[in-house]
Amino acid sequence: MRIAVTIFLTDETITPTRLAPELEQRGYAGLYLPEHTHIPVERTTPYPAGGELPREYTRTLDPFVALGQAAAVTGRLGLGTGITLAAQHDPIGLAKQVATLDHLSGGRFTLGVGFGWNVEEAADHGVRWRTRRELVRDRMGLMQALWSEEPTAYEGEFASVRASFAYPKPVRKPRGPAVGPRTLVGGAAGPKLFAHICAYADGWLPIGGRGLSESLPALRTAWADAGRDPGDLQVVPYAVRPTPDKLAHYAGLGIEEVVVQLPPEGETEVLRALDAYQPFVDAR
Repeated sequence: MRIAVTIFLTDETITPTRLAPELEQRGYAGLYLPEHTHIPVERTTPYPAGGELPREYTRTLDPFVALGQAAAVTGRLGLGTGITLAAQHDPIGLAKQVATLDHLSGGRFTLGVGFGWNVEEAADHGVRWRTRRELVRDRMGLMQALWSEEPTAYEGEFASVRASFAYPKPVRKPRGPAVGPRTLVGGAAGPKLFAHICAYADGWLPIGGRGLSESLPALRTAWADAGRDPGDLQVVPYAVRPTPDKLAHYAGLGIEEVVVQLPPEGETEVLRALDAYQPFVDAR
């Protein structure tokens, strides 16, 4: 089982240029970074985990800039977003960012896509909350048109693009309806989420990984009904607090990669956490 990490990198934590080489040297599979452009002070949306919103949410680095730095100082480490708030981006510009990072890293990028939880943050980007899922699907359709080998036009509900020359292209070749870099969709289990995964992605990025024994059969059925190859479905539990029993459970479900949570701290604390997780990496 591959062990990757996620961390809220901020202006107060370890830097990506220090963290990424450590991960590669220690044998970790990848580095996934979250995204928040800003956190409005006047916010009525509750923090999903309950209680006060942790400080690091208000100070996150831009994931594409930080992952670009990580790519420049590594040669094998996987690089990913967990997750990109696609509804909050101009899709033409986001398609260029994604393709550029994937190209410069030699195809090491994983696009984690999500729908967000902060209503006020999304509203400042002009996102209507009730239609954000449809907006993300539309964004993905437009980006995949730009990532296609031949100039391809796209006309969607929310945006369109003419058939265009758009380079660089992501390294991976199309996998059925999935076009572009490896793409995983985050969110809670259910028919709507599974429809998104089957329509344009390579798999699921479930936060915490709870309840997979019950939800995985439904996803696999939806995947097969969509005509996708069962062997291509990828499920990557995200922001996991690992234990031997938990990782063994995931392995029994056929899961091949897990993303563990690092603390949003300075270099000393983060390296100490990597030391604690090292047995899981060495045992893979």
